[in-house]
Parts: sequence; C-alpha cells; structure tokens
Amino acid sequence: MAASASCISLVVLVALATVASAQLSPTFYDTSCPRALATIKSGVMAAVSSDPRMGASLLRLHFHDCFVQGCDASVLLSGMEQNALPNNGSLRGFGVIDSIKTQIEAICAQTVSCADILTVAARDSVVALGGPSWTVPLGRRDSIDANEAAANSDLPGPTSSRSDLELAFSNKGLLTVDMVALSGAHTIGQAQCGTFKDRIYNETNIDTTFATSLRANCPRSGGDGSLANLDTTTANTFDNAYYTNLMSQKGLLHSDQVLFNNDTTDNTVRNFASNPAAFSSAFTTAMIKMGNIAPKTGTQGQIRLSCSRVNS
Repeated sequence: MAASASCISLVVLVALATVASAQLSPTFYDTSCPRALATIKSGVMAAVSSDPRMGASLLRLHFHDCFVQGCDASVLLSGMEQNALPNNGSLRGFGVIDSIKTQIEAICAQTVSCADILTVAARDSVVALGGPSWTVPLGRRDSIDANEAAANSDLPGPTSSRSDLELAFSNKGLLTVDMVALSGAHTIGQAQCGTFKDRIYNETNIDTTFATSLRANCPRSGGDGSLANLDTTTANTFDNAYYTNLMSQKGLLHSDQVLFNNDTTDNTVRNFASNPAAFSSAFTTAMIKMGNIAPKTGTQGQIRLSCSRVNS
C-alpha cells in the first residue's frame, strides 16, 4: 500500500513539474522584447569582465532566489530575505541586475521580469567564465513578497552535512546528482573566512598544506570577512577542477568536502572529476530544473518596474 501511494504521489509530482515548466518557454520574449536576452548578456559580460568574482555572485544570487519560495526574484526585494543569515553581508550583484533592468525597461516597458533577468544572468555568468551554455525557459513573474524565515530554513549552509544537503535539495524536487552538480558552482567565487574557519583548524579530512595556507589570512580569532577562493586551482574559470580538489581533500567548505568523504556521493565526484562533459551535462540539466522551481506565471505576481521593490 505504501509503495502504491508513493508511486501515485511521484506521478502527481512529475505532472505538476511538467505543468510548471510547460508554462515557461525559451521563446517567451521573442515578440514582446526581442532584444532582452542580448541586453542581459552584454550587461553580464561587462560586469564579469571588470570583476570576475561577479559571475559567481550572480549565479549564487539565482540559487538563493530559487530555493526560497521559487524563482520569483523575492531575494531582490530590499530587506526581508536579504537580512537572512545566509544572505546578509554576502550576497552581491544587486547593482548589476538593477542596471540591466533599467536598460531593458528603456526598450520594453514592464515586459521582462526581474526573475527572468536573474535566471538568464546566472547562465550568462557561467558562459562568461568559460562554462557551458543552456537554453533558459522564460516567462517567470515577480513575487510581491519575500520570506526571511524561509531563507533561514531552506538554504543549505557551509557547515551542512551530506544528508542535510540531500534533504534541502530533495525538498525542492532536486536529486542527489543535481545537488553534487550544482555544488560544482564552487569552481568559481570566494568564501568568507568565517564560513570555513572551523574546518581549517578542527577538521581532519583536509590537506594539511592547504589548511596551513588558508590560516595565514584566516586567524583563529578575527578576520571573518577575509576571502579565499573556493577553487584554488582555476579560481576564475568555470571547469571541473572543484571535484579534483575534493579528491585531494582541498574542499574549502565543510559542505564541499562532505561530497567526497567515503560516502554515497564519492562516485559522482569521481565521475565529474574525470569527465568534464559529464559534469557540464549534469550541471546544465540541474540548472534548468532549479530554474523551474515554483515559477509564478500567467497572472501571478507582477512584472516589477524596479527589482528592489514591488510596484506601487
């Protein structure tokens, strides 16, 4: 009976996911705003060119949006989710999105949502840093509220265990392989000392030379805002080096290294480390799935005139 019920619920979930994604279309703006995608791309390319770290910041911004009440640009609203522990003092890229929004409003007034701009910007950021491209389904609308409590509860953190990570991703309809692939976003960007301090001083599954090198800029007390590259091999290139680092016990965050720690995800890490094409394929698949988490479509929400506030 239990097996039958779970099969039925799975069918329902798949059906609901299909309905949600069917409401999004890569050609959504072809007629209403044909220059939208080119405008987003040029804005992202310029931002990443002047600050390579911005690519990782925009990608993270999209992730932190989708994991809290779906991909609805709620994270872009001033205050609220931005004040949540996983976001406060670490989210970046709001100015880039605002600038792109202003440019798009000038050519297509109240047509392109902030949620879609952020989703496309995440893809373009990966491409700008040498990573794979993918077709982004479009047609999301913007939320009229945000949820700080959900940001605190739903976003996995730097000290998460493997099972914590699996649960957080599963709750959003993502598989373990999606979780391992999306973690590969840490092949770019930086993290603050406060997020990995405990690891470099207290954990044993870390390369000793790697730990020692990090301690220089991350003392036992103070220095929590000091930055370190998540991928010390190719910090500003989107590649599969992240997984090679994990196999050498050089994952910066606790939540990185748990993916390769004599556990169930070890083989997936090995596969992505040895097969760049397998990683690229899994990553793009997972990004599309993540971008399809609970989008607002049709008459839901609104098309915000400014990404940082709801329309008056």
